[in-house]
Amino acid sequence: MTANDRHLGEAFVRFAREKLSKDNLPKLRKCLDFLSEEDVWWRAHETNNSVGNLILHLCGNIRQWIISGVGGKEDVRNRPAEFLARGSLTKEDLRQRLEQTLREADNTLASFDVSGLLERRTVQGFDVTCLDAIFHAVEHFSGHTGQIVYITKLRTGRNLKFYDL
Repeated sequence: MTANDRHLGEAFVRFAREKLSKDNLPKLRKCLDFLSEEDVWWRAHETNNSVGNLILHLCGNIRQWIISGVGGKEDVRNRPAEFLARGSLTKEDLRQRLEQTLREADNTLASFDVSGLLERRTVQGFDVTCLDAIFHAVEHFSGHTGQIVYITKLRTGRNLKFYDL
C-alpha cells in the first residue's frame, strides 16, 4: 500500500466515522427527544416500520456489517425481530442501544488497519470488501435516518433545525 493509498483509506474511514457519529446520531437523538413514547412505535400502516423498528434495524445492520463483518466479532443478528417489535422498548432503551452500537462501530473503525480495505468478507451472504461493507453500512444508516427525520416531522409538525442556514 502506498502512502497515498493509506492516506485515502484513512480519510475514507474517518469520513465514515464522522457521518455515523457526528451527523446521523445527533439527528436521531433530536428525533427521539421530540417524539412521544407512542410516536416512536407509530406506524401509518401495518406494512410500515415505526421509528422504533428502524432504530433496531440500524443497530442490527451496523452490528452485522461493521462490528462483525469488518471487525470480526460474532454475527448474532436476528433481522426479523427488528421489524416484529411493537413497543417493547422505551425511547431511552432505544437511544442507549443505538449509542452503544455506534460506540462499538466507531471503536471498530478507529482500530481498523486501512491496508485491509480491499480484504473480502462475507456479510449477510454477500461477498464484499471491507470498503464495500463500510460504505454500505453508512449509506444504509443515512437513508433510514432520513426516514426517521420524516416520521418525526410528520408526527410533531416541527422544524427540527438541524442546520442554521
